[in-house]
Amino acid sequence: MTESAATAAEQLNAPWRSALSREEIEGLLRPADWRSWASIAIDWGLILASFALVARWPGVLTVIVALLVIGARQLGLAVLMHEASHRTLLSDPRLNDAVANWLCAYPVWADVHPYRSYHLRHHARTGRDDDPDIGLVRPFPITPGSLWRKVLRDLSGRTGLKFARAAWVRTFGRWRDDPRARRAAIGFAVTNGVLLLGLTLAGYPALYLLWAGAWLTTHTLVTRIRSIAEHALTPDPGDPLGNTRTTLARPWERLLIAPNRVNYHLEHHLLMTVPHYHLPRMHALLRERGVEGCVERGYRRVLARAASRRGSDPPPRSADRDDAPGLEHVNGL
Repeated sequence: MTESAATAAEQLNAPWRSALSREEIEGLLRPADWRSWASIAIDWGLILASFALVARWPGVLTVIVALLVIGARQLGLAVLMHEASHRTLLSDPRLNDAVANWLCAYPVWADVHPYRSYHLRHHARTGRDDDPDIGLVRPFPITPGSLWRKVLRDLSGRTGLKFARAAWVRTFGRWRDDPRARRAAIGFAVTNGVLLLGLTLAGYPALYLLWAGAWLTTHTLVTRIRSIAEHALTPDPGDPLGNTRTTLARPWERLLIAPNRVNYHLEHHLLMTVPHYHLPRMHALLRERGVEGCVERGYRRVLARAASRRGSDPPPRSADRDDAPGLEHVNGL
């Protein structure tokens, strides 16, 4: 049995499923392609609006706003690529992968095909020693000072440059020997070239620096915050209701930290083929039926818990390093 099939079997037999009727589950699993297209359009619309904001009113404040919004929407595109890895972005399988790569993954230096196999191992082994994203869990809690150092490394671009080098090796560095890497390298070059060409034709080629700068800084930061929120310091690695966290996000958090309903991560792990736009409904149904999982209100509380270690406490392994695999893999989503 494959890892994805084993995970699906576990989900079908999970005790929490008795809280939902067969009709409700079928409704949650039912795709609505137009909603996925709308999510893609919203992400790119906010990115283009950020470019337009700086073009119309150039200045430090507008650049900061644009970097924050673009970085979050780059994560939003990665979230949609993640959805496509579960084959739930679009109902046509070929269109699902093609759209995910060309409109979501390639622009942010990712590729749905290698990501899919990596990510399904995470679902099959969540919280276990062989979970490929276990490095996102083990360093916590850390001290407030350690968390701030990580934030500063992200916003200064140091973390982003590290991951850019890794992405370069993963694609252009394997150009000659790996057809998949060659395809991804072409996709990255074409999509970013089209974006640069469009900005140039509009008369603002320098605005491409906002795209690259956000990928190196704010995108890295929101990816880190999201990764911490999803699995760090969850109460029970062996319990599907206790090894993944949903964070109830405010509207501004949905704009700048948690795009495309990525904050409903517990529900996603319980039933990984529910499209992102149905996750709030699934959350509401489970709460109505008394199914209690790991849920936190707001990202501030999550980060406070993650940075709750006192200076006198012994540090966990890798507490002040940035080598957790999930960050480098766009996401550990």
